[in-house]
Amino acid sequence: MPDRGTRSASGRPAGAGQTVAWALVLTVALFFLPAVTVGGNGIYKSPGAEEEPEATLPIDRLAVTTGAKDRGKAVRLQMEDGSVQEMTMADYLWGVVAAEMPASFEEEALKAQACAARTYTVLLQSKDSGKHPDADVCADSTCCQAYVERSQAEARWGLNAQSYGDKIEEAVTGTDGLGILYEGQPIQALFFSSAPGKTVDAVEVWGNSVDYLKSVDSPEGEEVPDYHSQAVFSADQVKERTLASYPGADLSGDPTEWFSNVVRGESQTVSSLTLGGITLTGGQVRTLFELRSASFTVSWDGSQFVFDVTGYGHGVGMSQYGANAMAKEGKSFEEILTWYYTGTQVAELW
Repeated sequence: MPDRGTRSASGRPAGAGQTVAWALVLTVALFFLPAVTVGGNGIYKSPGAEEEPEATLPIDRLAVTTGAKDRGKAVRLQMEDGSVQEMTMADYLWGVVAAEMPASFEEEALKAQACAARTYTVLLQSKDSGKHPDADVCADSTCCQAYVERSQAEARWGLNAQSYGDKIEEAVTGTDGLGILYEGQPIQALFFSSAPGKTVDAVEVWGNSVDYLKSVDSPEGEEVPDYHSQAVFSADQVKERTLASYPGADLSGDPTEWFSNVVRGESQTVSSLTLGGITLTGGQVRTLFELRSASFTVSWDGSQFVFDVTGYGHGVGMSQYGANAMAKEGKSFEEILTWYYTGTQVAELW
């Protein structure tokens, strides 16, 4: 969603003597600038990574690329085996970004993911959900956020381990301490994989309206793996699944009449429908039949029900493939985030 533009500077020509003098001063200044602004670390580009255009990173961002702010914050993470590990915010976010978004994505999309994950983590740390009392967050994506240890991620990436690892490191350090705020407070920075042209207003999924979680256009499409999917069920399978969760449903009649009254929201995702006389949300139907999203159509072909589905995920907040499409268009991570989270600002969390 955001745009990334290049920055340029121009000056007036001077006399020949002035030109030589200024060139010498500029050469010396540029030689020492990285050591002065970022403690000598500079902005690392891995040898195998694609060359990035020069000067696309605003000069005022160089001061935050050391990662000092995130490394000064601790996160208690409950692992899949139930153990709790304490680590720096920087190390935790590396594992989240590596687990939640393909490392092959554009750098600005990865930065947007890092900011969203950082914001979501801060919000979780400020609340006691009671789900894991000894930890701030857990590694279960159905509860908090996915997380992968560096060794596992590198093993999965194979020959790309070095370049991908460095790329994610830059996404985290390049957004050090930055989060997404609405009226000065960290937001619930929800994200998902891909949208069917638009994201979904939170009210359609959970019944609660959230000012910054509104439906917006999302530019991804056929480049998304399994963007269109299909799920097929016999009448007996539909009946068995439905009655197991909703025993009051009446599925005794003609199967062509089992599904009715389909209501779609602004995103064209199913808001609600009637199944066997019971009104369900699109999300409930998605869960019931394990569909990739609630953007679907359902039809009876005489022998089976066919669900044609577009996109993947709950559809609320930032679309990851949409963020990558925006980054390819030249959008910055700030532009991506403020597009998907309506009325927000990207600012320092600490």
